[in-house]
Amino acid sequence: MNKVLPGALTDLIDALGVLPGVGQRTAERYAYYLLRQEKAMSRRLAGLLETIHERIELCPVTFAFIDASEEVSSLYASTERDKAVVAVVENPFDVIAIESTGAYNGTYHVLGGAISPIDGVGPEKLHIPELLKRLASDKVQELILATNPSVEGESTALYIQKQLEDSGLTKIKVTRLARGLPSGVDLAYADQITIQHALSGRKTL
Repeated sequence: MNKVLPGALTDLIDALGVLPGVGQRTAERYAYYLLRQEKAMSRRLAGLLETIHERIELCPVTFAFIDASEEVSSLYASTERDKAVVAVVENPFDVIAIESTGAYNGTYHVLGGAISPIDGVGPEKLHIPELLKRLASDKVQELILATNPSVEGESTALYIQKQLEDSGLTKIKVTRLARGLPSGVDLAYADQITIQHALSGRKTL
């Protein structure tokens, strides 16, 4: 029996299917769309994919994404940013999420993940030593622990707090992003950590 699809198209569908959130049907739609377009579109997409790792690097100070032509993150180099305030996040995409709010004017420090023994990620694999050095060099006054509200994120935040204490950096103000029950979510469906933060952050009416 002959194959329904050419091998090249099947390979493309399989390749697209490994992307997060892309199932078989979606991968097929993407592949068919690309096949129907002009060759120039596919060439451009292929070129971008081929060079993305060479064109994007990590800032040596903040470990956020930067263009390969930059020495440090523009958010860190800007004279309009407050270097005395540092938001600690798990990955570079968290920087993008916070920046999209337009409500933050400090700088960032990307850890490169969160402590997760089950995944083989210990503190030594994160950019915590570099963070401790920055606290002194940038005369940081406030450290915002903006790790994710997960078991791993909470463990990482607690570890950083302990490192500050052990290093004698107790004068630095340490804050945590406010958390609680999101609007429209029933209490019965909220996870344990969310409920815990909602209780500890309750307000007087």
